[in-house]
Amino acid sequence: MSYNRVAAVTGANKGIGFAIVRNLALQYPKSPYHDGPFLIYLTARDQNRGEEALQSLYSDSELKRAKVLVQDGGDATIRYHQLDISDTGSITAFADYLKKEHPDGIDFVINNAGIAMQGFDDKVVEETLHCNYHGTLTATQAFLPLLKSNGRLVNVSSMSGKLNKYTPALRDRFLSAAATSPAAVTSLMEAFKTAVAAGNEKEQGWPSAAYAVSKAGVTAMTKAVALQEKERGRGVLVNACCPGYVKTDMTRGGGSKTVDEGATTPVMLALEDVGGVTGQFWQNERVIEW
Repeated sequence: MSYNRVAAVTGANKGIGFAIVRNLALQYPKSPYHDGPFLIYLTARDQNRGEEALQSLYSDSELKRAKVLVQDGGDATIRYHQLDISDTGSITAFADYLKKEHPDGIDFVINNAGIAMQGFDDKVVEETLHCNYHGTLTATQAFLPLLKSNGRLVNVSSMSGKLNKYTPALRDRFLSAAATSPAAVTSLMEAFKTAVAAGNEKEQGWPSAAYAVSKAGVTAMTKAVALQEKERGRGVLVNACCPGYVKTDMTRGGGSKTVDEGATTPVMLALEDVGGVTGQFWQNERVIEW
């Protein structure tokens, strides 16, 4: 079967990623992109969890009522594919698979995968940056060339990565890196890692918070990538967003939003008309100050 539209969602076996897949299927019929058969790749590190997530979507009562899945007469097909964004080989393998399966390109990528570890030391920083920042950057750079003209790439970031936590000097470095290149942002992440290893990150104006800094990096890198992509003139929109404070395993049951509410902005940035806006940071369906 051939598909007119193709989406890939990372870290999608639970939480916000799972809700993003579900809401892509629900929102697609009303989207300006609605154009026949729609394939959504639900990706996850663990095959068993990925397959279980797939089964629960197949039996989801709201999806059944809305008749959006192919088995109920709709346009959407959801398929599992293995992907671990902290493993470059896994990212390359999925990108190669997409290229082979969809030579005309894909339409939407939502990079949602990430980790939030307890505690703070150089090992926590190393692991958090490796997954959240470097993994998201590698995935972005691997999937971006696969997007059709007018495709969309969305990186799920966080309010915890807002720049109001930093000294004016560091804030300027972030803004400058975001306006320069992904490599400039990566240098900033390395500077944080070096400061933590030396135990003087606070003196240098960094918060002692691995997750928050990794997400500041994701937002900065997304802006830098969006600038590069704009120069290519393909009409591809690249944005970052905060889903809000959502009740998930990651927030350990805290949070004021449901996962479906958390999925609203990422899904909107993929499927809806956002007036050509690119390189911005969004929350609650609108552009906010980073």
